[in-house]
Amino acid sequence: MSWWDDADGDDGEDEPYGDYESRIRIRPNPKGNRPRTKVRPTHEDATAGWVTNVDRGRFGVLVGDAVITATKARELGKKSVVTGDHVSLVGDTSGEPGSLARIVKVAERTTLLRRSADDTDEVERVIVANADQMLIVVAAADPEPRTRLIDRYLVAAFDAGLDPVLCITKTDLADPAPFLEHFACLSLRIVTSRSDDVPFAALHDVLDEKVTVTVGHSGVGKSTLVNAITGATRATGHVNAVTGRGRHTSSSSIALRVRDGGWIIDTPGVRSFGLGHVDPANVFRAFAAHAVPVREPADGIPLSQAHDWEIVDRVADGELGPTGVERLDSFRALLTGMGAEDPGQE
Repeated sequence: MSWWDDADGDDGEDEPYGDYESRIRIRPNPKGNRPRTKVRPTHEDATAGWVTNVDRGRFGVLVGDAVITATKARELGKKSVVTGDHVSLVGDTSGEPGSLARIVKVAERTTLLRRSADDTDEVERVIVANADQMLIVVAAADPEPRTRLIDRYLVAAFDAGLDPVLCITKTDLADPAPFLEHFACLSLRIVTSRSDDVPFAALHDVLDEKVTVTVGHSGVGKSTLVNAITGATRATGHVNAVTGRGRHTSSSSIALRVRDGGWIIDTPGVRSFGLGHVDPANVFRAFAAHAVPVREPADGIPLSQAHDWEIVDRVADGELGPTGVERLDSFRALLTGMGAEDPGQE
């Protein structure tokens, strides 16, 4: 029988198989019958929290006095969540064993500390968000202090909008005064520490009511210092007697409550600190703001109000003394090595 034949076989008048469409079987949507929507929940009842650590896709989030475990919601997409972020949570925020909440919002960040693999790498790695200051930890000896590495930390702090604080450890092994002379042109807060004597009072004055991120070369005693002021048990290492390099002991950033007030974020020790992401303008402006003049400017205008090229000229003219010239030359070398435009060439 052709499709022109009578489909119902009643020997009636032949007609096309006109009722064909009504005989098509419509299969249900295998993924469900509810239509998809682009409307996302507003999460107005979400719980506020503060990220204290990140570990393989799981986040420790401080809610009240408890740290709960959370994961990042799919709706955040590729947006990163890092230690120090202020976030909004939904789901199980009880903190009970086995509970898991979801991070659905990340608040706007006030500061952002980043580093790249090297000075020419445009891919940056976010280390910490919303810190107030940077505690740069360096040993007076074992390992020997590296001026240029400290300069890299200073540049990163200036770019991130953080106030730098310099902490010299192991001062019982060497006199830190000659090393500190390199930074005499800057109004840095300085704390010194012996291997057998942690300066709790001085550190309290620096850290109280602040969120402080620590940075430092591996082996300088950063984790030892953090353990002493927080009561934590972060792993500590030693310096290789052959290479003079410290062994990495901290593998991730974690925020810890300081016993007498404030928070300190301990970061992994690094031997290099790439600055490929840095805005040179931020560095020169912050350098001028932290400068300690050795003489009054001829025009009476503070260095912090000068243009970038004026900053270079006035420092070169001796306004900050010889250490000011040394520091600015180091910063310029770092920034030009990154391919940034040198304002001193204008």
